[in-house]
Amino acid sequence: MLLAIDIGNTNISLGVYDRKNLIAHWRMATDCRQTSDEYGVLSRQMFALSQIDCRKIEAVIVASVVPSLNFTFQKLAKGYFGCSAIFVDGTLDLGIKILYNPPSAVGADRLVEAVAAVELYGAPCIVADFGTATTFDAINSKCEYLGGVIAPGITISSDVLFERAAKLPRVEIKKPESVIGDSTVGSIQSGLYYGYAGLVDGILRRMISELGEKPKVVGTGGLAGLISEASELIEIVNDSLMLEGLCLIYEKIKTTEKGKRIKENV
Repeated sequence: MLLAIDIGNTNISLGVYDRKNLIAHWRMATDCRQTSDEYGVLSRQMFALSQIDCRKIEAVIVASVVPSLNFTFQKLAKGYFGCSAIFVDGTLDLGIKILYNPPSAVGADRLVEAVAAVELYGAPCIVADFGTATTFDAINSKCEYLGGVIAPGITISSDVLFERAAKLPRVEIKKPESVIGDSTVGSIQSGLYYGYAGLVDGILRRMISELGEKPKVVGTGGLAGLISEASELIEIVNDSLMLEGLCLIYEKIKTTEKGKRIKENV
């Protein structure tokens, strides 16, 4: 079995794959103060609650945008699952050409989702990931990763509004009953929700125009389902795109290594 780990700025997602089947997945808060033992014990508890034998984990693959946790999770992989973790970056053969400048600057999460979107839905495509930041990534019909857009996430926007405006309350991010709010809370919710939907579609229209070809537009991340309801351009929502991408990349690596061993023995 494979353990796929997505280390994000706000949350860490873990998924267990039996071949290509996702059999369990969990989320925990990202905390750079936690040790490998603390994360290891928590992971073991999650495995136990899902009745999965952690001794059956044969490999660990990680996408991280929090460098300070990389060593922690490498220790976790060795100490609790008995294997070295594979960390995804631009040096791996991912099956897509990276045209970003420099390629090493692309976040591992963006590359993984690009690989998953191409494999699952074909190229050209655009991935909109609604995380701590909202990222938009474009892949053309030649399977070339072109780059994209990084915008403040909707939760960050909500938090800043609450912190900087003394009389405005913190509100739940949800679709309001009407665009014209009849209360302060409703007005803020409308501004956040429809304002953000306008930002998303505005960026997507410009990206599609620059691509010059009709892409599949895939939404992922915690608020993708909510925002996609107001978007005219997001066609597909896949909450597990990141974990699926990690599984696909591991299968590519495994196939390549198997091919090398066969070639060496010929």
